[in-house]
Amino acid sequence: MATTASPAAPISVKRGVAPLRAGQGTSFFLRRLHSLTGIVPVGAFLFEHILISNSTAISGPDAYARQVSFLANLPLVFFLELFGIWIPILFHGLYGFYIWFRGDGNTIAYPWTGNWMYTLQRWTGGIAFVYIVWHTWTMRFTGVDLHEAAAQSFPKVQAEVHNPLLLAFYIVGLIAASWHFAYGIWLFSAKWGIVSGEKAQQRLLRLCLALFLLLGVVGLSSLYTFRTRFQQPTAGGNIVDSSPGIDNHGRPVN
Repeated sequence: MATTASPAAPISVKRGVAPLRAGQGTSFFLRRLHSLTGIVPVGAFLFEHILISNSTAISGPDAYARQVSFLANLPLVFFLELFGIWIPILFHGLYGFYIWFRGDGNTIAYPWTGNWMYTLQRWTGGIAFVYIVWHTWTMRFTGVDLHEAAAQSFPKVQAEVHNPLLLAFYIVGLIAASWHFAYGIWLFSAKWGIVSGEKAQQRLLRLCLALFLLLGVVGLSSLYTFRTRFQQPTAGGNIVDSSPGIDNHGRPVN
């Protein structure tokens, strides 16, 4: 007696963003902490650094020096930097590499747009981490101490971006960091269940892409200013102050 073959089960296609893996014990805590630190304080620092501090460079060396002086003279600034910037960035970056190298990406098995963007998030995170570490090290710990000589801040950055290779590195790093933060907000909101529903997530994604463009445009405008405007003289490879309107602490002088 002939039998009718049962139809093949349809192939299901996974969509959306997977929630944070539950994990157990320390793994669960570290994943939650890694996800959270990408927004606060690391993302907040990036937002301030690009849209507030660096954007003042567009107004010239005096405005930039005043902003640097303001940040350098915040109460307990060393501890603010240590616990609000350096340690969170190191944790978020290094644990992100750990997650990446465990092979969580699956763009070949599941080739839809969201997954490719997730992989782009990993690569931009790696580039951004190298860029931020380099930028922090060179600006904060080498050469002129900008906490003691805020007036040297503009020419110090300007000297770096006049190197074509470093300028290219700054551009790539800026774009990578901007994308990683902006798309990271969307991933964070989706994974934590803050924004649910396809339409709501699409609206949030458009807002995050707009934030990426804003960060990129403002950041590139700042680099353009450092590169082409308000040229500061150098002497013997050492940057000298050509901003008579402020002293080394960013205070106006007559």
